[in-house]
Amino acid sequence: MIDPYDTLGVARDADAAQIKTAYRRRAKNAHPDTGGDVDTFAKLTMSYELLCDPVRRKVFDETGYDPTLADTKDLEGLLVLEGLINDFILDEREPGSFDPVAAMRRKLTDKIVNVRFHILELERHRARIRNHMDRIGRRPETDFLGSMMRARSESITDAIGKAEAQIETIEQAYQMLEGYSYEIEIEAKSAAE
Repeated sequence: MIDPYDTLGVARDADAAQIKTAYRRRAKNAHPDTGGDVDTFAKLTMSYELLCDPVRRKVFDETGYDPTLADTKDLEGLLVLEGLINDFILDEREPGSFDPVAAMRRKLTDKIVNVRFHILELERHRARIRNHMDRIGRRPETDFLGSMMRARSESITDAIGKAEAQIETIEQAYQMLEGYSYEIEIEAKSAAE
């Protein structure tokens, strides 16, 4: 997540005039027409727009989040966490009787393990296809069997890449849970024991 205050170099209590001055000063050097970086200028502009909008600024100040400033990986991680949030909101147990944050971490860990197992299975299938390709005799004319097996091997390689990206997203979601804890009621703990 980009911090608009850091990006513009203003204090959290900066007023509209200070924000505008800071934006103009930084935008002069960051603008692509003056040799600046396109991404840096875009971040400056998004930060300025957020801080100039009182509603968005209030939401950011209260939550530390604004969708326009979020990194793509953070958004993907949030989508993973959204499903897990629904799980514990719909859980019929009394709040305070279980730790939903720990449950989310366990589910994320289980997902990673399952995806890694899936990758191992895909790699095993790809190795078998390649082994068959090495052993099959080729027709002198068109090698349609070899072509079909190469296509299958490439599909499996693509699926492995997608699964590895899925693991990165799940790991990002796990990292986003850092710093969170949940207070369990003492009575609920002793009743469970």
